[in-house]
Amino acid sequence: MIRFFILFLLTTSLFSSVVHRDRWSNGETYLDFLERQNLPVRDLYYNLDKDDQRLTEEMRAGVHYQILRDNNGHIEQMLLPLNDELQIHIYHAGNSYKFEAIPVISTTKTEAFSTTITSSPMYNILKETGSKKLAQIFVSSFKHSLNFKNDIRKGDSLVMIYEQKYRLGRPFSMPILKVAMIEMHHKKHYIYLNDDERYYDEKAHEVEGFLLARPVRGARISSYFTKRRWHPILHKWKAHLGVDYAARRGTPVIAAGSGTIIWCSRMGSYGNLIKIRHADGYETRYAHLKSFRRGIYRGKHVKKGQTIAYVGTTGRSTGPHLHFELRKRGRAINPLRVVQVTTKKLRGKEKKAFLRLKKNYDESVALHLNNKTSFHKLPPFENMSYIHFMDKDNG
Repeated sequence: MIRFFILFLLTTSLFSSVVHRDRWSNGETYLDFLERQNLPVRDLYYNLDKDDQRLTEEMRAGVHYQILRDNNGHIEQMLLPLNDELQIHIYHAGNSYKFEAIPVISTTKTEAFSTTITSSPMYNILKETGSKKLAQIFVSSFKHSLNFKNDIRKGDSLVMIYEQKYRLGRPFSMPILKVAMIEMHHKKHYIYLNDDERYYDEKAHEVEGFLLARPVRGARISSYFTKRRWHPILHKWKAHLGVDYAARRGTPVIAAGSGTIIWCSRMGSYGNLIKIRHADGYETRYAHLKSFRRGIYRGKHVKKGQTIAYVGTTGRSTGPHLHFELRKRGRAINPLRVVQVTTKKLRGKEKKAFLRLKKNYDESVALHLNNKTSFHKLPPFENMSYIHFMDKDNG
């Protein structure tokens, strides 16, 4: 049986309920939030299982959340997005409040943007779209291969084709760049997102990005990254925002990339934890450590491949392993899609498949250039009176 919870949004008053939309405050924890909203901390945190408790740690500053209140100001429901696939749903049932993790209801649109450079790619994209995310993703995609500062000229063209998720009528999550082109000195430069989810140039050579090493050499992966998974036994949505490497206690753990240690101590369910800040907003986390290597401390700069700690089972851990996370600007991403020690050159069947994909991309880019199309702002938010949120029951 499937029962639907109806959250009325984008209206000021409907059926004696009012929706409030707000941003998650910088530095506020989930427990702080519950106390501020006068919600029962025991029911909505301490009585949760360990996985759900850890899930609440994923709330990050700046994320929009929604609270549905009745006319007396009492909370009926709330949605707290954790990432682009999973959100916390808190709702009033009887004399208590319930907690569940449910999928984010979203739609994905393929959109395009083209413009003529008058100042810089960052400036023009931001000016014409108002999207800092689009500007950042374009510039970061070419940063290792092109010099915008010295080589860009007024009158040069750029095109972006990307996918954007929408939640409740608003852009949600980072856009996924499918293809980008920038013309510099009358020469066009492209990058393409291939089916293997890596970016390549016109010659089918992988575009260098953030390169990582495997944090435990030769270890077996015992648990993979997933933002949402329907547990077949527990009948609830779960998330595992990292990769677990099973290894013997005391196995050396190496820094996956060069950077500065910003945390080297115990932290709740992580147990002994090291955080390393890298370039371009990346951060790696190494959890459940037995101990830290001598000379490793907060503020120390480490190099990729340097031993920093040893595998253990501290914190919420059922056996010795390394829980490894990769984050970019606070958001957990799948490290197995980024972890690589060498760039790749497509050959054979892979290259042929890429060239077919490239041909379709090039035709789309040419269409936008020839038509002089530019970004069109989306119409005002849809006048939706309600959105359905789904919860699964047995039976």
